[in-house]
Amino acid sequence: MDDLSLYKLSLEIRIDWGDLDMYKHVNNLTFLRFMQSGRVKFWEATGLSSMFETTNKGPMLVSSHCDFQKSLYYPGKAIIKTRLDYIKNSSFGVEHLILNEDLEICARGKDVAVCFDFNKNETYRIPDDLREIMSKY
Repeated sequence: MDDLSLYKLSLEIRIDWGDLDMYKHVNNLTFLRFMQSGRVKFWEATGLSSMFETTNKGPMLVSSHCDFQKSLYYPGKAIIKTRLDYIKNSSFGVEHLILNEDLEICARGKDVAVCFDFNKNETYRIPDDLREIMSKY
């Protein structure tokens, strides 16, 4: 059983009719959009997005993976739980759980991002102060 308390960030998204596929459940691509929302919440919470606005240095997604476990349906809500998975020199991983309203796990996702300096067009080492902030999530 997954310990949901390890996922410090949580986001609830309403499932829209347009999120469905021909089988009348949430389309697989929508799960990736839900993960994107969780990822952006992580970037906002840690200051990565505001850092980009002021320095032109920030996270760049390099990999995204999703394992589907259970269908989501309209009407309903998706709950996205997000947490830091790991930090390396210039890259970090983020994990997501996508739950239904009964808190059943419908999908598990993983993202990998690198810290990228858009001024120099190269990755850079994650500073210690940013590591400390990211580790809180």
